[in-house]
Amino acid sequence: MRLTVKHIRLIKGLLHLLAVLPLIWLFFALHYGWLSADAAKDIQHFTGRMALKCLLVTLLISPLAKYLKQPLLIRVRRLTGLWCFAWASLHLLSYLFLELGITQYRLLGEEILHRPYLTLGMACWLILLALAATSTRKLQQWMGRRWQTLHNGVYLVAILAPVHYIWSVKILSPLPLLYAGAAFLLLIWRYKTFRQWFRRR
Repeated sequence: MRLTVKHIRLIKGLLHLLAVLPLIWLFFALHYGWLSADAAKDIQHFTGRMALKCLLVTLLISPLAKYLKQPLLIRVRRLTGLWCFAWASLHLLSYLFLELGITQYRLLGEEILHRPYLTLGMACWLILLALAATSTRKLQQWMGRRWQTLHNGVYLVAILAPVHYIWSVKILSPLPLLYAGAAFLLLIWRYKTFRQWFRRR
């Protein structure tokens, strides 16, 4: 069965719901004390994992659309990418407000410069910011080939973000490795595309 525009609208609605529900859960968890004694860390890790999940879904859409022969599925990629940026922004804000304090902007800069895992995290956020800011169809048409070159930056985020996660945890657990493994598999799935890039250069 071929997906129609109506199906895509339903899928978008479902994806919006799946992206919002964890935020609602986080609100109730904070309000009712479901988090651990270090709630600030819990919020930081939760928002970071949600950003990673949205990133992985975004990376999954293109190969899935090709494999299932559903070209209209590509239309939901922008939505998941924007949710990835939204959760990444919440992740950054939770670190700034809950870890450093709302007025410590200078300290944030120092932390980013002196802690490599934060440097990687900020690099990911800046790339996602650029992708979100240029995600409209008008800008895509205006930028032409440069748009695709810029948006290939998502692959760099797919490498740096899991490393940032692994590097940020004090005790290595299977969960960060699972995210890294999933990102690696999604990148490997695109080996033909990457091979073409290297041949052109």
